[in-house]
Amino acid sequence: MNTVLLIVMKELRQIFRDKRLRFMAIAAPVIQLTVLGYAAVTDVKHVPLVVCDYDRTSISRGLADRFLNSGYFELAGTVDTADGVDEYIEHGRAALALVIPADFSADVLGRHTAQLQVLADGTDGNSANIALAYASMIVNSYSQYLLQDMLDKNPQADLPPRIAPEIRVWHNASLQSRNYMVPGVLAFVLMLITMSMTSMAIVREREIGTMEQLLVTPIRPWQLLFGKLIPYVFIGMIDVTLVLLVAVFWFNVPLRGSVGLLYLCSGLFVLTMLGLGLFVSTVARTQQQALMIAQFAFFIPFMYFSGFVFPIENMPVVIQKITYLVPLRYFMEIIRGIFLKGVGMDVLWPQMLALVAIGVSVFSLAVLRFRRTIE
Repeated sequence: MNTVLLIVMKELRQIFRDKRLRFMAIAAPVIQLTVLGYAAVTDVKHVPLVVCDYDRTSISRGLADRFLNSGYFELAGTVDTADGVDEYIEHGRAALALVIPADFSADVLGRHTAQLQVLADGTDGNSANIALAYASMIVNSYSQYLLQDMLDKNPQADLPPRIAPEIRVWHNASLQSRNYMVPGVLAFVLMLITMSMTSMAIVREREIGTMEQLLVTPIRPWQLLFGKLIPYVFIGMIDVTLVLLVAVFWFNVPLRGSVGLLYLCSGLFVLTMLGLGLFVSTVARTQQQALMIAQFAFFIPFMYFSGFVFPIENMPVVIQKITYLVPLRYFMEIIRGIFLKGVGMDVLWPQMLALVAIGVSVFSLAVLRFRRTIE
C-alpha cells in the first residue's frame, strides 16, 4: 500500500512540476467549460429568414412581422421573386424562406383558405426541423388572430379564414440527420487523424532520441520537415477516399457536387491540420503531452465552434467571431455544401479562401517554431 501511495505522490509531483500539465489539469477544464458553455445550446434563434411577398398588403406584412418579432427569426433580406429565394438559400444567407402569394389577403378577406410557402434549407436537419416547428406555430397563431379580428368586426361571419402553409425542405427533403451528420463526421475524423498523427510522430522521434541522430546527419531542416510531413498528406488523401466511400456507399449520403472539388478542398484542410500538428509537436515534449494539447486546445473547441454540434448563429456574438478562426468551420460548410447542395467553387470560394489564409498562416508559424526548436 505504501508503494502505491509513493507512486501516487511521485505522479502528482511530476504532473504539478510540469507547467503545461498543470495548466491542462486545472485551468484548461475551467476555461473550456466557461467558454463552451455559451456554445452548447440547442435552442434555435435568429434563424436567417428571407421574405418574398407577392401580396404586399397589411395582412401579408403582418404575417412577416410576426416572424421577425418572434425572436426566432432574423431578416436576412427581402426579394421580389422566387429566384431570389433560391439564391439566398443556395449561398447559405438564409435558412428559411417565407413566400406569400399575390392573392393571400384576398383569400383571407374572402373567407377562403389562404395558401403560403415556407421553404427550409435541410442541410442542417435538426435546426430545420425546429425552425419549421416555430414557423407552423407562428402561422397558426396569426390565423387565430385574423379569425378573432374578423369575428369581432362581424360576429355573424360563419366561414372563418384559415391559413394553410405549404412546407417544403430543400437539399435534405426527408430531414435525415444522417445526411447532415455524416459529412460533418468525415471532416472531424480527417482532422483527428492528420493532426494527431503528425504531432505524435514528430514528438516520438524526439522521445526515442532519433531526432538528434537525424539532425547530425547532412539532412537539411527543410528536407527533414517535408520528409516527415509528406507521408501524412498521402495518408490524409487516402483517409478522404475511405471515409468518402463509407459515407456514400454505406450510409447512402447523396454526393451531389464535384468529387474533384471535394479533394481540392480536403487538400487545403489537410495542409492546415498538418500545420497545427507540427505546431503542437514544437510545444509538446512527449506523445502524451502532444495528445492532450491537441485534444484540449484544438479537438474539443473545434468540435463546438465549427457548427458540427451546435448552430453557430445561436452562439453569442463574441463566440461567433471566434469561430471565424476555426478552419473546421469552413471545411464543414464546404463539405456539406458539396454533399447536400451540390454547389461549386462559385459559391464556396469565400470558405476556400479563408481556408487558404488560415492554412498558410498556421503552417508558416509552425515551420518557424519547428526550425527554432531543432536549432
